[in-house]
Amino acid sequence: MRRLILPVFFLSTFIITACGESPTPPEVSSSDLSLQAARGPGASKVKFIAVAPSSVTVLVGQTTQLTAATRPPNVSVLWTTADPAIATVSQSGVVTGVGAGITTIAASAGGKADSSTITVTATSGSFETFVGAGDIAYCLSTGDEATADLLDAIPGTVFTLGDNDYTNGTAQEFTDCYSPTWGRHKDRTKPSPGNHDYNTLGATGYYGYFGAAAGDPSTGYYSYNLGDWHVIALNSNLPQDPGSAQDTWLRADLAANTKSCTLAYWHHPRFSSGAEHGDDVTIAPFWNALYEANADVILSGHDHDYERFAPQTPAGVADASRGIREFIVGTGGRSHYALGTLKANSEVFNGTTYGVLKLTLSPGSYSWQFVPIAGEIFTDSGSGTCH
Repeated sequence: MRRLILPVFFLSTFIITACGESPTPPEVSSSDLSLQAARGPGASKVKFIAVAPSSVTVLVGQTTQLTAATRPPNVSVLWTTADPAIATVSQSGVVTGVGAGITTIAASAGGKADSSTITVTATSGSFETFVGAGDIAYCLSTGDEATADLLDAIPGTVFTLGDNDYTNGTAQEFTDCYSPTWGRHKDRTKPSPGNHDYNTLGATGYYGYFGAAAGDPSTGYYSYNLGDWHVIALNSNLPQDPGSAQDTWLRADLAANTKSCTLAYWHHPRFSSGAEHGDDVTIAPFWNALYEANADVILSGHDHDYERFAPQTPAGVADASRGIREFIVGTGGRSHYALGTLKANSEVFNGTTYGVLKLTLSPGSYSWQFVPIAGEIFTDSGSGTCH
């Protein structure tokens, strides 16, 4: 007959439990609890963290948004800066330039970490923040609400790239859909109209809502200066062929310009890889006039995606010395369009992310950052110099 022999530690535990007592749980220090709180839900299971963008340049006093993708998703991360004298970071990933230099901003959770290299530069002249998108408000979408939230945290002048309100740009749609979202920033908005705005005869809903800020209702094009930049808002819904009233006005405006850098924006893009619309050759006269005047940047919408092109000529030939850089920012919140045929000189394309384009316009140069809505990780950033 076999005898059952229990180990001493098991027998002791059995006796204690039998007497109605529970084993003493391990002690947890306050520092352990603090670490768990900092890591957030699910942090102990984090497989990786990826911070985007991996590097970015920001001016002293300006902000930029970093995002951290985690696996599993939606894990709270702890943001830290290597040198707060150069840049600080909030726990939502907003970086603020403090002093000129280079530092790193890191996101960590569950023993995993990743970082972004932050270059902070000072400028000898004034700079302007120029931020916006096109294809914006629709009462049946929450995308415009999310992009409006981004504007709440970004100072500066707001631009729109047309199709401000869906579906027909009526006065009622502007009241119900645009006004509660992007309308919060109406007083600092410089709009341009799109084809949906003109679904209402004469775009009366658009001109009635924006008033004098939209220019003469019979034309809808106008220009203004921001710091050392000359900015031109055009109307691609009206004739722009050579010799037209708009072409004549544009050439006269460019001839009178005394600023060293020039940016223009309107709704329909000359070049686009979007599957829904693509290139619009009727816009060529705008490009011809701007290229001849050594303009630097063009912004458009219409295709509901984000795309950045390398500097190019009106014929679509790469031109690093005099070419114009085009951005398509149809990401204001209406919907998403897919990629069609990728066009020559296209450098970045994304058709799944709502967001805004934030431009920093400095004397002789500019930088850009695509800022995605909360929960998205796609972004794009860089810089360029004026001709």
